Amino acid sequence: MQDDDEQLQPSDAAIRHLVRRLLDEPDRWALFLDIDGTLIDLAVTPDAIQVPLSLAANLSAVSSRLGGALALVTGRSLAYADELFAPARFPIAGLHGAELRAADGKMTVARATPAFEALKRRLVEETAWMEGVLIEDKGAAVAAHYRLAPALDTALETIMRDFADTAGPDWTLQPGKMVFEVRPSRASKGDAVASFLDQASFAGRLPIAVGDDLTDESMFALANARGGQSIRVGSLSHATCALARASSPSAVRTALATVAAGEPAVSGVAAAR
Repeated sequence: MQDDDEQLQPSDAAIRHLVRRLLDEPDRWALFLDIDGTLIDLAVTPDAIQVPLSLAANLSAVSSRLGGALALVTGRSLAYADELFAPARFPIAGLHGAELRAADGKMTVARATPAFEALKRRLVEETAWMEGVLIEDKGAAVAAHYRLAPALDTALETIMRDFADTAGPDWTLQPGKMVFEVRPSRASKGDAVASFLDQASFAGRLPIAVGDDLTDESMFALANARGGQSIRVGSLSHATCALARASSPSAVRTALATVAAGEPAVSGVAAAR
């Protein structure tokens, strides 16, 4: 784990407004946060990410300020996400919405069928020749990362599309940043946000969705449709329906730290209205 000295960039007007909203009207907003590339900087391999020491505590403080109306919405499995922030526990949607732990602790867990387990083993065998491609077993989903082998993107996409077709209608192909994933098709991040908004801790609030990748577009669209805000983190490598942009996960962490402290401690935040 790490701590870092984080600074807002001139382009982070959306983050300054996010801070003002959460400080001035904590009873009005519900906050939905992706993890990789949004709260935590991306790394060359999924297991190489660094979680800043203060992040879990800041998330807990922000959640308390919002009356519990904070949830993590991630492509990671629910169990893996819990490990990242232990001992803190938050409402979480995992596997892009296929898994969900509600604010009251009730859980929906996705399970792989025997046929899908066999499919994952076959995927490992069929990609063994692809040096630099990493297969991540997520239980009811499987991801093929090619950040270390960008030249193999087309070949890998072909393999993963074939595997998604073989898995059948209960699974779908999900492209992302240097990754192709076969995940359960029955839910999306947008569906997860809608489910949370029906729960007592979130009901009656406007959603703020923050994410960085294609899989976050459905929760951006949901937040927009419900009259909330959507913030895309990082460079705009593809078209997005997000209404605003943040420069980096560092900027998001700075916003959370400021809200957790309960006062506009970051230069420039106080003047942004």
